[in-house]
Amino acid sequence: MEDLIYFTSECVSPGHPDKVSDQISDAVLDACLKDDPESRVACEVFCTTGQVIVGGEITTKTFVNIQDVVRDKIREIGYKTGMGFDSDCGVFNSIHAQSSDIAMGVDRGGAGDQGIMFGGAVKETPELMPLALVLAREILRVYVDLKDNGVLTWARPDAKSQVTLAYDREENIKFIEAIVVSAQHNPDVTQEQIHEDLKELVIKPVIKKYNMKFEDIKKIFINPTGQFIIGGPNGDTGLTGRKIIVDTYGGYFRHGGGAFSGKDPSKVDRSGAYAARWVAKNIVAAGLAYKCEVQLSYAIGVIEPISIKVDTFGTGKVDEVKLSRVVKKIFDLTPRGIEKELKLRSGEFRYQDLAAFGHIGRTDIDLPWEKLDKVEELKSYFGL
Repeated sequence: MEDLIYFTSECVSPGHPDKVSDQISDAVLDACLKDDPESRVACEVFCTTGQVIVGGEITTKTFVNIQDVVRDKIREIGYKTGMGFDSDCGVFNSIHAQSSDIAMGVDRGGAGDQGIMFGGAVKETPELMPLALVLAREILRVYVDLKDNGVLTWARPDAKSQVTLAYDREENIKFIEAIVVSAQHNPDVTQEQIHEDLKELVIKPVIKKYNMKFEDIKKIFINPTGQFIIGGPNGDTGLTGRKIIVDTYGGYFRHGGGAFSGKDPSKVDRSGAYAARWVAKNIVAAGLAYKCEVQLSYAIGVIEPISIKVDTFGTGKVDEVKLSRVVKKIFDLTPRGIEKELKLRSGEFRYQDLAAFGHIGRTDIDLPWEKLDKVEELKSYFGL
């Protein structure tokens, strides 16, 4: 029997309780940045049955009606009366101003916190993302579209997906070992109907899109507990920042541990991770490696990154130490440089939309850190 290596990634829908919290946090951020692009925001959300608590530190020149932001987002996600959680929930606001100690360092262009951030790219998909995460994400994107368009009349907002791929020892993808989909549903639908709809309308089209065969999937699990009626914040408490792997690479690359949602771009947990993706994607697109991971580190109040490390996992065509030095020359990785280059305060996209289906590798939103604007410059440094 052929030796195989298995790798799994998961994704969750916008109606997952943790994602509800993420989206509310980023909706508050969007509201602040809309009228005051220099807002300093660190917003956290807790949601449970009939209640949302919004806390954190915000310094802004504009007024944000937290009640309206929370209720509008819950309605947009699709929670309605009778689901145990809806826009008529209680909303508790516990926000105060950002620490002046932090502001001193940020005001002079330094990082808003210390920490390590990772970004990566790999030639498994056209968007240079790990295939397992892309498949898991696309399954939920199709599911949500069909739910919102009224095709899946039984579907409710909360859902999860998981995809396991089988690789050979040379890291070639051989087949899909397993797909798991758990979809919240109305109580009056049969599991047989759910199974048929998800296989025919969701899973098959996604697999075909990525040139794989449905017949080659070894196992499919749909609502493995038997039913999934109670969901969302009514079934499980939601917190901002608990889906950082879903937000990025599905575990394929490392993660520094810092969440994105609710944080303005001065927080390098967010901006540094976006910049690391920008760097890694341009390196892979330039043909310098098949797979690349970039680590950045920062100190609070310090302008330049403390370290830059490039790892190509043995797939690189150039020396990694030299590549790290070239990255420092080509990319402005200071906090303010990242904000400017990646237009993080421009209002050209909504952060809450990133919280819904991931911040990295998106093809439905024109994101600056997904642009291949440094490819030719990288090539020229190495004579390619």
